[in-house]
Formats: sequence, structure tokens, C-alpha cells
Amino acid sequence: MDAVPPRLAPDPTLRLRVLFGDLAMLGPGKAALLEQIAATGSIAAAGRRMGMSYKRAWMLVDEMNAAFARPLVNSARGGPGGGGATLTAAGTEVLARFRAIEQAAAAATADHLRALQAMLAPARPGPAAAATAGGPAGLATPPPSAGDLPVAGDDAAEAPAAPGDRNDRE
Repeated sequence: MDAVPPRLAPDPTLRLRVLFGDLAMLGPGKAALLEQIAATGSIAAAGRRMGMSYKRAWMLVDEMNAAFARPLVNSARGGPGGGGATLTAAGTEVLARFRAIEQAAAAATADHLRALQAMLAPARPGPAAAATAGGPAGLATPPPSAGDLPVAGDDAAEAPAAPGDRNDRE
């Protein structure tokens, strides 16, 4: 029987959440929701693309609009002419500043993250390893790599999930 080569540790991922005390927070999931609203012109469509319920997408938009001095998203109700949503100038600026913070933090911590990664013990194959399709023993799926973009569920800890919501895993 051939020996299984040790798996290299996955690339570290830095995930930031900006906390404004108990008043508000902004994380990668809310930023992704803003990006999807800008791309689709719809809160509902943005939520669908991210695998979240219509109710949850609206709740997150309401939270963001209430947290900032100026709303981040303008929306029009649906009807015969259809509804829609757009980012306001404030929404565009908040999104750009959050992404800039993420990039600056990633650049500032890259050497430290690589050093920590090098210090990890090698993954050991075990009975659970075969069932996880190559993931570390005990995990159902491999952890995300550094190049993964945050998507659905990233802000699950930022607001309680609606019952039955697919994003209530965190």
C-alpha cells in the first residue's frame, strides 16, 4: 500500500468585521450584498444570488441603512413598473472603504500569516480523511483558500437568521 503524502496546510484567510460598538457592524457578507445589489439592481435578486432569503436580504439592508447617517441603499417598491434598488453615494463609499480596509489588512498581515501557516502541524490522514474527500480529518469540507471571495452567510453572526434561512450556519 502506498503511503499518502502529507497535505500542505491551506492558505490562511483573513476575514474582517468592523464593529462599531453595539451600534453596528460591517463584514464581508454585507459588503458582498452591497456589491450584488449594485450588480443586479434588486435586493431580492442580490439575496437570491447569495443564497439568502428575501426577508434576510431586506433585514440586512435595513440594518445598514439605519446604522449610517445616510442610507446605503435606495429602493423602490415593485408593482406594474417594477421595483429596484441602487447603492447611494454613501453606499458606494462605504463599500469601497471596507474593501480598502480588507486589502490593507491582507497586505499588512501577509508575512505573519505565512509564518503561522509554516508553524502548523502537517495534516495526518485518518479514518475520517477518506470520508471528507481530501479535507482535514474531522471537517466535512476543506477550509476556504485565501483566494475565496466571501459570499452567502458571511454576515450570519451580524444578525439573527430568519427561521429556515440557508445562511443560519454561523
